[in-house]
Amino acid sequence: MVIVRGGGDLATGTVFMLHQCGYDVLVLESGQPTAIRRKVSFSEAVYDGSTVVESVVCRRVETETQIAQAWKEREIPLLIDPAGEWIRKMHPQAVIDAILAKKNLGTSKEMAPLTIALGPGFEAGRDVDYVIETKRGHRLGRVIAHGTAIPNTGVPGLIGGYGAERVIHAPATGEIHTLAQIGELVKKGQRLAKIGETGVYAAFDGVLRGMIRDGFAVTTGLKIADIDPRAQEQENCTTISDKARCIAGGVLQALLCSKVFPSQ
Repeated sequence: MVIVRGGGDLATGTVFMLHQCGYDVLVLESGQPTAIRRKVSFSEAVYDGSTVVESVVCRRVETETQIAQAWKEREIPLLIDPAGEWIRKMHPQAVIDAILAKKNLGTSKEMAPLTIALGPGFEAGRDVDYVIETKRGHRLGRVIAHGTAIPNTGVPGLIGGYGAERVIHAPATGEIHTLAQIGELVKKGQRLAKIGETGVYAAFDGVLRGMIRDGFAVTTGLKIADIDPRAQEQENCTTISDKARCIAGGVLQALLCSKVFPSQ
């Protein structure tokens, strides 16, 4: 049994792969996750009770009985538990920190026989057993047994020649009202949402790959949307990304190479 802290799009890639490989996976999430790639984020179960990503169901639960029932039905249970209190209750063989906060929010080696963290903010061998590289490029998905991932640059990787422009941050604080839907083809200058009287606009033509939930209370600077310049890639909005799958492969390698799961 493996516990994964976080249910955003990159975490979902890991959860999905481990589930498909036969692990019993339990997801722990916050009470108000801010995933924007919502069509491929198991964290949406926090709001809707359940969600489906590539035909796999993730269901919000509250009790150990419900957790066991979800596993029996080959579903993924999700608990609202940002502090990780259920880790002590469930005694998992492995804990994976997939919060992607770029800093350690409380995960330690003492939580389980095997601990893995995704991205910067952790030192392998000290904070956790292994760190998985999350930066796009030659090192993406590599398993780090000693040291850290590449520090956060704050600049998204290039897709179709666009980097920082792909990600849209809230220009104001307030309740957001979305005017475009995930998967929609959008044009440069198109108004995608509004926060009060402040508009949110597309920087270039492309596919709206991600958008925060309508009605969410956002703060200035919060990541709220993501545009993919490749107009032909609409299907990508509802399937796990290459980046998420690569990171998941690193996690699986760390699990299989450890002494915690010798029979796998």
